[in-house]
Amino acid sequence: MNDLGSSLRLTADAAGIAEAARRLGLGQTVAFPTETVYGLGADASDPAAVARIYTAKDRPRFNPLIAHLADAASAKAQGVFDGAASRLADAFWPGPLTLVVPAGPDCTVCDLARAGLASVALRVPGNAIARDLLARVGRPVAGPSANRSGRVSPTKAAHVLADLDGRIDAILDGGTAPVGVESTVVACLGGPPRLLRPGGVTRADLERVLGCALLGPEPAAGTAPIGPGLLVSHYAPRARVRLDAVTVEPGEAVLRFGGMPPVGAGVTSHDLSPTADLGQAAANLFSALRVLDASGAASIAVAPIPQMGLGEAINDRLRRAAAPR
Repeated sequence: MNDLGSSLRLTADAAGIAEAARRLGLGQTVAFPTETVYGLGADASDPAAVARIYTAKDRPRFNPLIAHLADAASAKAQGVFDGAASRLADAFWPGPLTLVVPAGPDCTVCDLARAGLASVALRVPGNAIARDLLARVGRPVAGPSANRSGRVSPTKAAHVLADLDGRIDAILDGGTAPVGVESTVVACLGGPPRLLRPGGVTRADLERVLGCALLGPEPAAGTAPIGPGLLVSHYAPRARVRLDAVTVEPGEAVLRFGGMPPVGAGVTSHDLSPTADLGQAAANLFSALRVLDASGAASIAVAPIPQMGLGEAINDRLRRAAAPR
């Protein structure tokens, strides 16, 4: 947190990116844009800096963080990549894919960022501003979504400030995140690759590159997740979320898709994509949840969303938003 009690706003030009990199190098927290959502950055090699992320987000310490790198070579230097991980990295980096791999012998991502695990979560973002920032920092940057833990992820600088103004040092404003849902997370830990979290890269695209079906997460042996974004209750607005709704109950806000049900006026409503475009729906999801939540409605009735393609990621986020808290 800075001395003024509010977060410095930086424009994503050369001067703003340089200042953001300088602050990250000093151990400060800086929110930055990616193609998926805004991340809350800190030097992943510095436990004190990483601790500031957890404090700002009120994030459980057992939930590991994604380390962001400027390029694939830098990312591969942090972990041990088997054939599957290498094929996925070559196909989808830079882009909205996180790979969970064994930490390499020269891994500089600290234990706190890895939640004490022997693995590390790595991503090379597709956003050019983010990669420029990361190249200037020259170290892995931990970057979970820039929101309070468990709340709706931010796709605009205004969303970050609504949750974290005064709790972080600065924000680099790079406009709206176009993908709108977090990165896909795949674990490549020696056995068959496992899809831990659906996201901006679809299952079908991953399986096409791998030449085999992805497994799901292994049953949890304890309470600690092996990758980021795996808490049952996550991405949650204040209002209760009611899924696969076909009618609107009194006092509810309404999240529609393709003009479809739920039927009824509601306190307010928003259509994720009037043309039933799942890419548009993913990009609009978190912003729409924030708008509906701001209406003061006690509950949000959500239309059924197809499970195909990016619909798998959208439904994953909605199920977590609707989970008991």
